[in-house]
Amino acid sequence: MSREIRFGSRESDLAVIQARLVMNCIARTHPEISLRLITMKTRGDLHPEMPPEGKSFFTGALEQALERGEIDLCVHSLKDMATEENPNLPIAALSKRADPRDMLILPPGRVFSGLGALDTSLPVGCGSARRRVQLFALAPGLRAAPIRGNVTTRLDKMDQGGYGALILAAAGLERLGIRDRPGYLFPVREMIPAAGQGVLAVQGRAGEDHDFLDAVRDPVSEEEARAERLLIHAMGGGCNSPAAAFAKISGSEITLLGMYAAAHDTFPVRGEISGERKDGPRLAEKLARRLLQKEGGL
Repeated sequence: MSREIRFGSRESDLAVIQARLVMNCIARTHPEISLRLITMKTRGDLHPEMPPEGKSFFTGALEQALERGEIDLCVHSLKDMATEENPNLPIAALSKRADPRDMLILPPGRVFSGLGALDTSLPVGCGSARRRVQLFALAPGLRAAPIRGNVTTRLDKMDQGGYGALILAAAGLERLGIRDRPGYLFPVREMIPAAGQGVLAVQGRAGEDHDFLDAVRDPVSEEEARAERLLIHAMGGGCNSPAAAFAKISGSEITLLGMYAAAHDTFPVRGEISGERKDGPRLAEKLARRLLQKEGGL
């Protein structure tokens, strides 16, 4: 007998595409399961003019629907989720990571010739303090300003003359099929990504059978993302202070990059640590202590 699984997602084009990516993985391996997508607006979607009030600003409505039993699973960008998991609504699977980098996007017809060559009369649109503090460290002459809305809305705001450039996640642009915009891909050592950037998270209810999510899970990405999230959590969650984390596993070794700024207008402290892959959690906590003590820059 067919089993139905109801997936919850935000209504944006990118969120729906990401939910479909997860559902397609399951459909290929479990054709006996019926999959249904249910979309809804989060507080962040309903109030685009408001500054984000923590990670639940974008995930809260989905998590509440999951708790009420209106959906069975929900799909998030992992970078949008709080680092402290709700034990009743655990992360059931993490996908193989897409491009983790941030990308600077220019208006049509422009050519990137260095950060120093950008038009300083218009701000660079950055949706996160993490990006803004790192951009200022790279190019102090540039002016950054917050920008809200989905990817298409942000691009429209720039193209209409409100911003001289944008910084967006490369994974989101790729998933939306936006490949022809002029710009620059920041190396991860130049602009350290958000913890879990490029990874999709499937959230479920504790105690339920999620074995079919083996079709989605990627063990290496899971291990890297968990080390990144532990680093952010050990630095205080990254909610009130800008923070970034990126982990890379190579064989039996893991390398962690981290960034922390005491406030939105201060210079960030950056650090790196490497060691045995099995010691990832310990290394994350050690790097967090270094960064909080403003030691060990890159």
